[in-house]
Amino acid sequence: MKKSTSLIFFAVIGTIWPGILYANERPNILYINADDLGVMDVGYNNPLFLTPNIDRLADEGMVFTEAYAPAANCAPSRACVHSGQWGPRHGVYTVGGSERGKATTRKLIPVKNTKSLPPEMITMAEALKAGGYRTIHAGKYHVSRDPLQDGFDVNIGGDHTGSPAGGYYSPWKRGSMQEWSDTVPPNTHRIDVYVREVKKFIQENKGEPLFIHFSPYLVHTPITAVPEYLDHYQGKINNPKYGSMVEKFDEAVGSVLASLEEEGLAENTLVVFCSDNGGIADIQSQAPYRAGKGSYYEGGVREPMIMRWPGKIKAGSTTDEIVNSIDFYPTFLEAAGLPIPEGKILDGYSLMPLMLQTGGWDSKVQYWHFPIYLQAYSKENDDGRDPLFRTRPGSTLRVGKWKLHEYFEDGGIELYDLSADPGERNDLSKEFPEKTKELHAMMLEWRDRTDAPVPTELNPKYEGE
Repeated sequence: MKKSTSLIFFAVIGTIWPGILYANERPNILYINADDLGVMDVGYNNPLFLTPNIDRLADEGMVFTEAYAPAANCAPSRACVHSGQWGPRHGVYTVGGSERGKATTRKLIPVKNTKSLPPEMITMAEALKAGGYRTIHAGKYHVSRDPLQDGFDVNIGGDHTGSPAGGYYSPWKRGSMQEWSDTVPPNTHRIDVYVREVKKFIQENKGEPLFIHFSPYLVHTPITAVPEYLDHYQGKINNPKYGSMVEKFDEAVGSVLASLEEEGLAENTLVVFCSDNGGIADIQSQAPYRAGKGSYYEGGVREPMIMRWPGKIKAGSTTDEIVNSIDFYPTFLEAAGLPIPEGKILDGYSLMPLMLQTGGWDSKVQYWHFPIYLQAYSKENDDGRDPLFRTRPGSTLRVGKWKLHEYFEDGGIELYDLSADPGERNDLSKEFPEKTKELHAMMLEWRDRTDAPVPTELNPKYEGE
């Protein structure tokens, strides 16, 4: 059993946000987290996809053009966001075990993976609940087995499952959606249940500040056609079924936004939309960015991100500052006028100065650490460093226009100028040795500061490539 979140709050003597103006207004927070939705798979970045509701958010809020996920696949990214901490602090690096791919092609013994956040971790939802928020999770969680133990008052379908157990359509014969099968007609899409229950939660709790984590499994595999949206994508994208899933997700976003408007809550709601990592390159190319989910090239960690907060965030605005969804935890606390829990380490930064355009923002360095293996989806389409793995053990950082990769098996270093080469094709490490040395030193310092484990033990089963 977890500690009392009310005690967390009232015992807090931690950081109080300077100049908080919002404590009396207590905005609702709607965090919309898509699953495996690539940065190039939304209408405002790629008109092949019909996403009118997401595009409306972009028109009414701020688009973050240089937004990143804290990890390149689902579980570690979500663990970072909900904990507010980089991967080395909690040890969630992948889904399941760390020995992915053929043993004979892994040169090193990877670091052991942690599958869940520890029970003592104060999550984002716990901090908000302790501050008086009513909280609901709907859809994919993947951070622990039970969102109710992590600060959520209501849980609709969330558990530790990474893909939609039982499929997308009812009846569900297994998984966390089984209990909902009798409440809907056959062939009901699971996202419609999430929408229905979120609307009910909004109606029943609209007198209190709300934190809504709307996290449907869409567009995670299995790729499953949504018939009413399929025709538009025939002959236009690689996988029309995938396009229909994107549009179904957008429909659900519109329904939740409409519920806020119907209940008179839209004006006092901070809406945040993003994905949990990059799209799968084998399903839909993320060009001009290289690779996709599971890779630490840009296609694997870039994500679409929008924030809307009427009257506070300027409609139709954009920022090219480099941000990360690990920044949501401190951002939500500051927006809510709540302190950081006592003793809590937050590795992200509040985005309020960017959102409200009040200044006071310094460019942040982004770090990624992946001391394990992730096997290939497709040798032809993954576009990774080698055809066998989306990622081999290594670390990455971005500062300004520069992106540095280090790989532990062979000591390989790659340096890219993203302003001129967003596809990461032209390695400049030999051309700019001093810059390479400077950034590598920053990476080493960060790994030391966060106790990031680096695998060094050789794998006796390794046979080379």
